Amino acid sequence: MQGSLPPEAQEKLEELQNLQETAQNVSEQKQSSESALNEAQTALTTLEEIDGDSKMYREVGELLIETDYESAKDDLEEKVESLEVRVEQLTKQETRVQEKFESLQEELQQMLQGGAGGAGPMGPGGA
Repeated sequence: MQGSLPPEAQEKLEELQNLQETAQNVSEQKQSSESALNEAQTALTTLEEIDGDSKMYREVGELLIETDYESAKDDLEEKVESLEVRVEQLTKQETRVQEKFESLQEELQQMLQGGAGGAGPMGPGGA
């Protein structure tokens, strides 16, 4: 089917496929970041419920290193903040990619309807 498309339509189709891959990658990164954020928030909540004099350890590679309450809390708060920013950035990127995808899809659909006369829509135009 791609062989019978005009060159401009083939380019748009390839661009759509690339955007689809980008959207998948962004979605996976966002899910991973959201999961890490949830874990960090849970750890922070748990940390706030324990005695500040308790022995704590931080994982550094394959090692557990003793740390104090304030350092652990500060590190977790920083991690939560950083992950919140990352999730927000990925959400915005996800939206931009989706909007670009929908725009390209519409362009391709119009190109095929106008150029192939009666080829019909490529799928739901979506709102």
